[in-house]
Amino acid sequence: MSINISETLTFECETGNYHTFCPISCVAWLYQKIEDSFFLVVGTKTCGYFLQNALGVMIFAEPRYAMAELEEGDISAQLNDYQELKRLCLQIKKDRNPSVIIWIGTCTTEIIKMDLEGMAPKLETEIGIPIVVARANGLDYAFTQGEDTVLAAMAHRCPERSLLGDEREETIQDQAMRNLFPLLPLRKGGVNPGPINNLKKHPPLVLFGSLPSTVASQLSLELRRQSIQVSGRLPAQRYTDLPSLGDGVYVCGVNPFLSRTATTLMRRRKCKLIGAPFPIGPDGTRAWIEKICSVFGIETQGLEEREQQMWETLRDYLDLVCGKSVFFMGDNLLEVSLARFLIRCGMIVYEIGIPYLDKRYQAAELLLLQNTCKEMCVPMPRIVEKPDNYNQIQRMRELQPDLAITGMAHANPLEARGINTKWSVEFTFAQIHGFTNARDVLELVTRPLRRNNSLEDLGWTSLIKGEKK
Repeated sequence: MSINISETLTFECETGNYHTFCPISCVAWLYQKIEDSFFLVVGTKTCGYFLQNALGVMIFAEPRYAMAELEEGDISAQLNDYQELKRLCLQIKKDRNPSVIIWIGTCTTEIIKMDLEGMAPKLETEIGIPIVVARANGLDYAFTQGEDTVLAAMAHRCPERSLLGDEREETIQDQAMRNLFPLLPLRKGGVNPGPINNLKKHPPLVLFGSLPSTVASQLSLELRRQSIQVSGRLPAQRYTDLPSLGDGVYVCGVNPFLSRTATTLMRRRKCKLIGAPFPIGPDGTRAWIEKICSVFGIETQGLEEREQQMWETLRDYLDLVCGKSVFFMGDNLLEVSLARFLIRCGMIVYEIGIPYLDKRYQAAELLLLQNTCKEMCVPMPRIVEKPDNYNQIQRMRELQPDLAITGMAHANPLEARGINTKWSVEFTFAQIHGFTNARDVLELVTRPLRRNNSLEDLGWTSLIKGEKK
């Protein structure tokens, strides 16, 4: 099979099924991020089994999520859905008293046409707790798009920005970060990011996308070094602290799977979207910060040196991956950003499979990918939306990549055929954003390669090559 050597990216669509993790798994990280929330997944026993196995939390741990299990009477319309949901929500209010209850719709609620959006406003008025409805069914959405639907629904609940809100004050959290910054310990291989510059006056900036608190703080500190203040985040740590939105507010995404949220923020809340590459890898983080600075008319300070220092700390990993090839089968919509970063590390990407691609929202990322390929003098990868797995496996047999980043269902069969694999779901749950976390990405990517090197040293080459049939 010939490799694409054109000067532009090639896009294809094979209209295959969504071979991805279920999108209701977004509950796993969102219930921890929004500390005063409670997630109620409306689905069948299968959904409950999936959540209990995927999240690894036993019921006696009292997590802030639960299953509203649909039974035959619900599906056949013999029971009153409204009364059943009211009973459950009243129980949640009594036991946990959350600031918001988030209903997560599943495949079954779509199939039986359960009107969750119609019931929620009435029930919200009765029980006195906000109820947000998000559809996260696997029929229409891929793995990480579950978060996208939740954030898009929450964007409607953000308060309207006051016209007198131009004078922005630092939050207690931001003040604490400023005070603690000189005392923050460095990661292994980290680089001291230097002093924080004085903040400059600019329009409000809201970042959207769920990140661990430590990673969100790191990105805020990087922007502070460029004299930029983050005025809010979606989602916030607490539902009661949702950011103010409206005309004059600039928003910027941190994850490539939030196209619906971006559209809602622009069209419904009249915010201005900053179309930037995503802060994954030193190159992506630098481009992300540079784009935000350029929109606000702020000249960056020491950003190029900061990126180069980070590349130096990754030297041991770069020597291992340089010249290796990788094939993305597609699962979590992080594929384009990860591929761009790995190409910059010296790898060759044969194909980027992705369940769904919004070319408008990812325009800046795609442009950076194209420029990175030219800069590194490597072939442009083939981008396949909704890939057909059978066709992909045929292409992998011909290309024989050194590594395949794939969903869990395909990992063992590919390993049996002598192809090294890495679960794509691991990149979803790992901390991969920002300058310092680039090391975690390469740690995941190189683990199968380092394992093979260890086996070769022991002379166990049969375990590496496998039995090809």
